[in-house]
Amino acid sequence: MKFGKVDLEEAEGAILAHSVALSSGRLRKGQVLSADDISAMAEAGMTEVIVARLAPGDIDENTAAARVAAALVPDPDAANLQITEAFTGRVNLLATGPGVVRLDAARLQALNRIDPMLTLATVPNYRQMSAGGMVATVKIISYAVPGSAVEAAESLLADAPSLRLERTRLCTARLIVTQIPGGAGEKGVKAIRDRVEALGMDLTETRTVAHDRAALTAELQKDAPEDLVLILTGSATSDPDDVAPGAVRDAGGQVTRFGMPVDPGNLLFLGDLSDRPVIGLPGCARSPSLNGADWILSRIACGLPVSGDDIAGMGVGGLLKEIPTRPQPRDRSRRLNKP
Repeated sequence: MKFGKVDLEEAEGAILAHSVALSSGRLRKGQVLSADDISAMAEAGMTEVIVARLAPGDIDENTAAARVAAALVPDPDAANLQITEAFTGRVNLLATGPGVVRLDAARLQALNRIDPMLTLATVPNYRQMSAGGMVATVKIISYAVPGSAVEAAESLLADAPSLRLERTRLCTARLIVTQIPGGAGEKGVKAIRDRVEALGMDLTETRTVAHDRAALTAELQKDAPEDLVLILTGSATSDPDDVAPGAVRDAGGQVTRFGMPVDPGNLLFLGDLSDRPVIGLPGCARSPSLNGADWILSRIACGLPVSGDDIAGMGVGGLLKEIPTRPQPRDRSRRLNKP
């Protein structure tokens, strides 16, 4: 592509690089200049204009963006994504419903190395999305790119899916809250309900029992149809053999992971009972603020396996926003210097 200032009489058919204000109206950047546009600029006293002109083999920004997006998501319905029309060199990829993004980071990074003018930006891997949320955007920075760059992108993306939205697969959840005298009780149930419903699921039952291993075991052993069991304890779960994880095992289930390197969210545990996943929620789940439980809940809801290695890997990037009302802030100096 050739970019720069040219005499006005040479600009017809070129792409206007910067908007031009005229008495008759505004010529928008990116538009192809017509003979009438040239005449209007000449009447305004202009003799030169900055334009972009395609060289042989170049592809205009909208065509290039559309082709890259099509290569990235060849079957939008199967990928649970909507591809918008190209405009000003941009195509957006939108979620068609609640779910979790899965992407091939290495392949997408390779895409961004093909040509600096050909770019793709995405949300992080495993980001929870709602319907209409923007998952990715393809943007051609310049007004055109070499056709060879677009062809290289299409070749790179041809052999395997690189981006998709995993839709929610579980339908229902059951919440069991344990209670201690003077404890929080059912405080936070709304925040948990909102999380479940944001994933397109129903929180069909909330049960409150004493914070007692035998009482919780009995509740867990009751026949229930829900796809997912959530446990919110009245007292923090501080050991793999504490009340809630112990009750899951006593009820015939197993605990596959206790604790996670995400803060807030350290005291989460994960298990299964009667072929249903069980999530022991940390106390911070009472708040609507993002915490480690959100990362686990969204994956489980979408039917994605979560291993101990997966959880261990969440530590990098797992230091989330401080909670101002936290009784013991992470920064000890804040406690010592507090008036």
